[in-house]
Amino acid sequence: MSPLYSQLIQVREKLQLLLSRHEDAVKKIQQLSRENEKLKQQLAQSQEKTATLSEQVDALRIGSLALDADSKKELEKRINLYLKEIDKCMALLKT
Repeated sequence: MSPLYSQLIQVREKLQLLLSRHEDAVKKIQQLSRENEKLKQQLAQSQEKTATLSEQVDALRIGSLALDADSKKELEKRINLYLKEIDKCMALLKT
């Protein structure tokens, strides 16, 4: 065998090895991409669930407070102020 032929065979073997490694890397990237998307979805669901639970905790705290008459009136005033502000914002958004 000539030295040139044996070098050509070595180059061919190395090229085949590189192609095989490339295919493996592409498959790994695809797998990691799918896993990443799945984890993103799980994170979004967890964040949504956390927000819902936080709202429920706040509602339970407010509901469990033993408010006297003055505190209840103050809370009602604050809620009404918030509602007015929300109505103003909604009106601005409609225009």
